Amino acid sequence: MMEKQAGAPGGSDGAGPNRKPWGSPTSGAAAGETPESPSGSHVEWCKQLIAATISSQISVTPEHNSRDSKSLPALRYGAQGKMFQNQIPLLPGESIQTTVKDVMYICPFSGLVNGTLTITDYKLYFSSTDRDFVLDVNLGVISRQETISVPNQGENTKGLELVCKDMRSPRFAYKMEENHPDVVELIAKHAFPLSHNLPLFAFLYKELFPVDGWKVYDPAAEYRRQGLPNESWTISKVNSSYELCDTYPSTLVIPTNISDDDIRRVAAFRVKHRIPVLSWIHPESQATIVRCSQPLVGPSDRRCKEDERFLQIIMDANAQSHKLSIFDARQGSVALTNKAKDGGFESETFYTNVELNFLEIPNIHVIRESLRKVKDVVYPTIDEAHWHSNIDQTHWLEYIRLLLAGAAKVADKLESGKTSVVVHCSDGWDRTAQLTSLSMLMLDSYYRTLRGFQVLLEKEWIGFGHKFSARVGHGDENHANSERSPLFVQFIDCVWQMTRQFPAAFEFNELFLITVLDHLYSCLFGTFLYNSEQERAAKEVQTRTMSLWSYINSQPEDFTNPFYMDYQNHVLYPMVSSRHLELWSSYYARWNPRMRPQVPVHQSLKELLILRAELQRRVEELQREASASHSLSSSSSHSPSPTHTTGTPVHTAV
Repeated sequence: MMEKQAGAPGGSDGAGPNRKPWGSPTSGAAAGETPESPSGSHVEWCKQLIAATISSQISVTPEHNSRDSKSLPALRYGAQGKMFQNQIPLLPGESIQTTVKDVMYICPFSGLVNGTLTITDYKLYFSSTDRDFVLDVNLGVISRQETISVPNQGENTKGLELVCKDMRSPRFAYKMEENHPDVVELIAKHAFPLSHNLPLFAFLYKELFPVDGWKVYDPAAEYRRQGLPNESWTISKVNSSYELCDTYPSTLVIPTNISDDDIRRVAAFRVKHRIPVLSWIHPESQATIVRCSQPLVGPSDRRCKEDERFLQIIMDANAQSHKLSIFDARQGSVALTNKAKDGGFESETFYTNVELNFLEIPNIHVIRESLRKVKDVVYPTIDEAHWHSNIDQTHWLEYIRLLLAGAAKVADKLESGKTSVVVHCSDGWDRTAQLTSLSMLMLDSYYRTLRGFQVLLEKEWIGFGHKFSARVGHGDENHANSERSPLFVQFIDCVWQMTRQFPAAFEFNELFLITVLDHLYSCLFGTFLYNSEQERAAKEVQTRTMSLWSYINSQPEDFTNPFYMDYQNHVLYPMVSSRHLELWSSYYARWNPRMRPQVPVHQSLKELLILRAELQRRVEELQREASASHSLSSSSSHSPSPTHTTGTPVHTAV
């Protein structure tokens, strides 16, 4: 499939001789309505992955196909072979806590379903007694429990709603019995283990995988891939014991010609000591993406000479430009409010040759409320007549647009402007991580591979201290904590939007993205636990838990996009106008059976991967035959025949 190219702002000098832009960082006309674009019918296959996976694991009627396919993440391993008590599937290390009979699942689509509820220390497993129906909910996804009224079922009947973080809220009714464990207390105990002095299930999970996911990310190796260290940048151990900044990783890339004392002064001038450090360097221009937190300017306009010199050194490290662009993710009015509270932003008066840009992205509280509104729209029932207007009123897609537009500006400044950028918000671990990782995804094709994307998450999100524990609330019953916010979900949604617009540019598929989000909540793996590298080291996460990447990389064919083509050195500029964005229904609305695709295609995609491998082998055979034929022809001729290489060996003419 040939790519459609459109120039990015900045003209023909925007890309180097070996780098080609796709699309435009502004909402242009229409580079998108071509057969290769997201509007092509083959892209619809990707939207059906999760529904196919669900339906392939259990044979039920469409109205009742509510099984959570991610609750058994390692179906090739211990989960398949270990069955106890009424065929309840258990993971290695999982144990049944209680079984409650005569439970009613209050299905929002087809009424009451009678069955048996089994509670383990990892999941809630409901199995119908009168029809082929299973509901499987891992306890980590539960945000809170609420008591509901159940009319006409007797005085001893108790109603329970489980409000979940993944856009569903299953309801149950059951009889209260003496000498029987209280269901609400038991669920609370294992859904919120940290609030009950119990370990997260990841520390009990004993699955063995053939691949060690903890080896996916090696900071030194990733920086070497980028060509670092070099004469301007060094790989520093100044934070090796987390003394400089306890929310940063131990390995940092900083300018070579700055002393440790100056670094400490810069740290004292930045919120949480999160100094400017390199995230990515352009392979040609040496322009860099640098991330940090806001400066402690305050209402009196405090200055720090070392901080000003630090940014000057970052600018000087890039000989292609005599400017430095600072992208402040915040709304300008909010940044001014932060300044009144001792935070603030860089003054163009004090920081010479610096241009400051506010990206007007709202804070974590606005995003949390927006996703809550999305849930109200998609679950349990959908108002078909007002679908588009209801989605619009959540402002979710508008916030997705702002993020993608901001990241595209960062990417374009490096690619077209050949200018280094500094990205920060307030603390530098939420919107900053969104912007750096999205812009790096646009600029660097390595991060669009299955393994490269894992490295991107490990580096920009996990390593640089996105507060997963605080934002998700792993094992914590305090659901009203204002620190909770779906920033990572919003980022993955942005990635999904890009995969729609560039369906052949990403090695991973939609099922991979949904699996990542499911295990953001599940507490089955250690990957997303805790707030920082320091906390994970203290909890010995890498030795005491499994990595999500162990599971993913043990069966990569399940998560591979069969349409993937390795377009190296292509910069992706997604179209960010509202008309090119859509709600990710196959994630947000997947629990509604009426929103699922009618034709499951996950197996078809796997078959396409097999076919692709067979075709690739045939191509290699033809290449060998052509080479042998060419050798015979050359040896039998006194003068060599001219060859004309088209760039693809198959098309070599003899």
